Amino acid sequence: MSIRPIDIARKLNISTSALRHYEEWGIVPAPERAKNGYRLYTEEHLAYFECIRAMNAGFGMQVTKNAMMKIQNKEAEDAFWLVNEQQARLHHNKLLAEKTVQILGSIELDEADAKQKRKWMTIGEVSKETQIPSTTIRHWEKMGLLDVSRDNDNGYRKFNRSHVRKVLIIGTLRAAVYSLEVIKQVIEELDGHNVEQARRIARDSLKYLNDLNQAQIKGIHYLYRLCNVLKLID
Repeated sequence: MSIRPIDIARKLNISTSALRHYEEWGIVPAPERAKNGYRLYTEEHLAYFECIRAMNAGFGMQVTKNAMMKIQNKEAEDAFWLVNEQQARLHHNKLLAEKTVQILGSIELDEADAKQKRKWMTIGEVSKETQIPSTTIRHWEKMGLLDVSRDNDNGYRKFNRSHVRKVLIIGTLRAAVYSLEVIKQVIEELDGHNVEQARRIARDSLKYLNDLNQAQIKGIHYLYRLCNVLKLID
């Protein structure tokens, strides 16, 4: 049974032009045409469109496009691993956000710094503790988000506990898609010992990641459903 484009568009609360765009991008199979030229969409097309809309909310259009191309090539397992990779990345960001919230909310920052017996850390040590690559930390330094001094003898970067907090916060805010301006503002407030704003934004970031996880789970549900419709899985 064929389905009119307008009926699909109304069901998904989008325009019929959006349906045509998905078709032009090659992420849904080309439909047959009636004698008058109208598209003849099927239940399979509806499943594609529903999956695209659900996945886009949690994974973004680029990942969604790649997954839909895998499905059209009957590579369901590859599509599943594609979204699994994104879920693993999200889980890493969630752990980062939780650690940031814990550090900012446990004790006063000056007190935390005073308890540290060792004053300086290498970039490798900071990377190991925060699980953020050294190359990323160097990039943030170049962007002006971190002000790191260097050892006069060997020229190595000298990090302290304040830098660790900042690296965690920057990583959390980047994962939550905060702008560079907001991140710089939070870092400046931390330098001024105004911790409450950083705490609030870190908590908001964790909520954002929780909401994104739910959106991704919904997208995965529709991806699995599409594969069932197409009989690509047992």
